[in-house]
Parts: sequence; C-alpha cells; structure tokens
Amino acid sequence: MVNPETPARDQLRSAGLRVTQPRIAVLEWLAGHPHSTAEQVATAARARLGAVSTQAIYDVLSACTSAGLLRRIEPAGHPARFETRTGDNHHHLVCRQCGRTEDVDCLRGDKPCLDPGDTAGFAVDEAEVVFWGRCRNCR
Repeated sequence: MVNPETPARDQLRSAGLRVTQPRIAVLEWLAGHPHSTAEQVATAARARLGAVSTQAIYDVLSACTSAGLLRRIEPAGHPARFETRTGDNHHHLVCRQCGRTEDVDCLRGDKPCLDPGDTAGFAVDEAEVVFWGRCRNCR
C-alpha cells in the first residue's frame, strides 16, 4: 500500500520508476484527491506544471498503476478513476447520479472477502465490490 507520508519521489524510486515532474504531480494530486478521473488529474497537473500532454498523463497513470502505486477502478457507466490506496482490501460506494466515489472497508478483511458459489476451477484471490446508490447531495 502506498504510504501517504512517503514523498512521491521515494515512492517512485522504490517502485523502480524514474522520478519525473509529471509523475510527482500525479501522485501528489491523487494522494489528496482520491477517485479522480484522468481528466481531473490532467487538469491538476497542467495547473501545477504548465503544458502536459494528455498522453503523458495516461502514460503516468498506466506506469504507476502497473507498479502498484495507483489503483484503477472502473465503475460501470462512469470514467475510470484512480487512487493511491492500494494493496488493502477495500471496496467502493458510487453515486449513480454524480459519480461521487468513496472507499468502504471490507468487513471480513482478508482477500478475497467474498466466496463465489462455484469457482469454475479459478484460484480466487480477490473480490471487487461496488455499492451503488445516491450520495447525500443527490438524494
């Protein structure tokens, strides 16, 4: 799991990634703004760094996700979102109307926190759950 107290530079080095300004900007933004879309991340990175291409942002998100520094979640019907909370067993609440996304801890703790009725020969190691509803502001 990414430690929010560890500077982005150290996180990148520990993951074997080059330290670049776009990567630092993305990790620092997401640490304070979990569940952001790529578009939101790009807007924030540009505000901080000036011109940064959309492709560069997608490359950073992909590299950091592959390295385990970010988690990508894809609620149906909504754009992919990214967060720095990785490596633990948590799920998400998603508002059907505005797309607001919040973390919710798994009650059982260990992965997978749910067991399928039939594994069809799979070695199940994770369950991803999305709870849908309307947030307080949209009700």
